Amino acid sequence: MSFRNLLLFLFSYMLLSISLTTGQRCYNTGNFTTNSTYAKNRNLMLASLASNVTINGGFYNTTIGQDPDKVYGLAVCRGDSTSEVCNKCVNTTIQDIIGNCPNQKEVLSWGGDPPCIIRYADHSISGKLELSPEVAGYNVNNVTSNLTEFNEVWESLMDRVVRKASVGSSKLKFGTEEANLTHFQKIYALMQCTPDISQGECDTCLRQNVAGFQSCCGGKQGGYFHRPSCIFRWDLYPFYTVAPAVAPSPSSIPPPPPQTNTTIATGKKGRGGGRIATTVVIIVFSTIIIITVCVALFCVLVRRKRNWKQKISSKQRRENAVETETVESLQFDFSTIKVATNDFSSDNKLGQGGFGAVYKGSLSDGRIIAVKRLASNSEQGELEFKNEILLVAGLQHRNLVRLFGFCLEGSERLLIYEFVPNSSLDNFIFDPVKRLSLNWEKRYKIIGGIARGILYLHEDSRLRIIHRDLKASNILLDQDMNPKISDFGMARLFERDQTQADTGRVVGTFGYMAPEYVMHGNFSVKSDVFSFGVLVLEIISGQKNSSFHNGEETGDLLTFAWESWRVGIALNVIDPILRVGSSSEMMRCIHIGLLCVQENVANRPTMASVVLMLNSYSISLPLPTKPAFFMHTTMEMDNPESTMSNQSKSRSVEYSINEVSITELDPR
Repeated sequence: MSFRNLLLFLFSYMLLSISLTTGQRCYNTGNFTTNSTYAKNRNLMLASLASNVTINGGFYNTTIGQDPDKVYGLAVCRGDSTSEVCNKCVNTTIQDIIGNCPNQKEVLSWGGDPPCIIRYADHSISGKLELSPEVAGYNVNNVTSNLTEFNEVWESLMDRVVRKASVGSSKLKFGTEEANLTHFQKIYALMQCTPDISQGECDTCLRQNVAGFQSCCGGKQGGYFHRPSCIFRWDLYPFYTVAPAVAPSPSSIPPPPPQTNTTIATGKKGRGGGRIATTVVIIVFSTIIIITVCVALFCVLVRRKRNWKQKISSKQRRENAVETETVESLQFDFSTIKVATNDFSSDNKLGQGGFGAVYKGSLSDGRIIAVKRLASNSEQGELEFKNEILLVAGLQHRNLVRLFGFCLEGSERLLIYEFVPNSSLDNFIFDPVKRLSLNWEKRYKIIGGIARGILYLHEDSRLRIIHRDLKASNILLDQDMNPKISDFGMARLFERDQTQADTGRVVGTFGYMAPEYVMHGNFSVKSDVFSFGVLVLEIISGQKNSSFHNGEETGDLLTFAWESWRVGIALNVIDPILRVGSSSEMMRCIHIGLLCVQENVANRPTMASVVLMLNSYSISLPLPTKPAFFMHTTMEMDNPESTMSNQSKSRSVEYSINEVSITELDPR
């Protein structure tokens, strides 16, 4: 073995050792006893993974048992693994899990080399983007070449591999690429997502892996960064297997047909006459074939057109039937809801909105519900009512409120939702007493949850959905203060490739609506981005955009935030009660909020970019421009020299924070 190969082997062994020692997580979310039903279901599930993962192309997910002892599991082998390697990795990792996590109800492991992902839990894990926990490993040696040139090649390569892996199929989201670093050295990279997540979620997961590696291990000569939903590794040698296009063996190539000479009877006309006769026969024969093919093709096209029309009609009938069946399955009897809410007792009333009252109720099966009883004079008409039913019924995301059903009887129109115990965000963030319970960690968690919910609506749901009425009162908080977006009565569907639409009826809440929507009726995903930006600034400041107070002066929050950021005193935007928390996170969120509320639609980021900016500090943020609805204030300087000075401050605002007033905590 050469010295170079020895070094490569030692490095591979080092990575493997790190993976085996840190690549397993036994969660503390609950335990089971040895002979319990859950234990038996867990063992059956693991056996099912081991026996099915290879015959299903390297990915298999399954469930065993019934609630509350139901076990959900999945196994994913690395995309370049052979069936034998995949099978060995899964079986070895399962044995490690049984030994290291004997009675935990939830386990995650990145085992083997090449690694495979094994997960199981007592709740659904399929189809959900999971970004934590994470595990990383790296070569202790630093990059010896020009770091600037290296980073350019490295980042370009990572971008290509992310795009290649994320566009995979429902069976495999996997990609490898290489790039020339010098004439004698290459960089190799591999990325993979669990195929049950969407393309957009895969892209987000992989880019966060890349950003995570840059943060922890930038400048090293190789390494890896794994999350539950995706894995990433790169190195300076080809550590993965590239399956070559297999050429057929000579024995498998069929022999050419034997050459035959056709003799035409030509009497005594000789060789010239034979050629003429042959030519005539070929022309006639070819003409007959062409006519026959054209007739056959015409018949096929006519038949296909007829079948296509029948399929379209049949599909429409099926879709209508499914839609009707879905609506019927969601319909509750009015008497059932009346009993559940104790005849809409005032004791059960949770609140009053523009569309009617909301009541708490309890169904006979034990589910706690929130019932929105639309007023008879409600502005939400029949169209909006049905719109909300069909929209919300098909949405499943942890940051969206869940619709259980509806009731339509006489003049009564009811929407039945899951009960979210902590009411809405505005009841906390704008209340001088309740907002004391919202420390920065909780506010940052709320901002991130809202962003992920909107991203799901815009990119990852079956249809692109524009909410059009995002505001603090439409963000509900569950028992753990996780945000859930609600009230889809004004939402609009977009086709996948549709970017914007117009309306003659502008609906929503002033202060949250984008300028192009208020003035021209134009709305798009960027309209929701604007509303999100307003929400972010409200959450950070603890004040409403529409009734902002700065001491004895009143104005609007967007103008105050922009002016404060521009002159280098953005710290003044932060709620005074936030004395403990990450100042860099707060300032970054102010920056992101200002990017979202820019007047120019094209300058606002997408929600995919926002989620990435919230989760990765390696991404530099562009400078925001003036927000929409900007009002000149006394904070602007008349002295040109002062103005120039202030502008220069705005470029270094993140590095000139007064750290005395806010305590920086360790990063999460």
